[in-house]
Amino acid sequence: MSYLKYTQYVYLIAAVFFIYKAIESWNYDSDLRWLYAIIAGMTLLMFFVRRKFANNFNSGPKK
Repeated sequence: MSYLKYTQYVYLIAAVFFIYKAIESWNYDSDLRWLYAIIAGMTLLMFFVRRKFANNFNSGPKK
């Protein structure tokens, strides 16, 4: 299961992309900027959840 330590960074890359898209569309009168901002927030949250899950998985069972 070595791929788990890399999947969390996919969420980080996606968050950076959606933050960029939100900033880019902020100058236009578009509802997409809020959608991009919400998706960026969700992907950042998933990054931290995945990182915590991967750390728990690698540390083994708690005694």
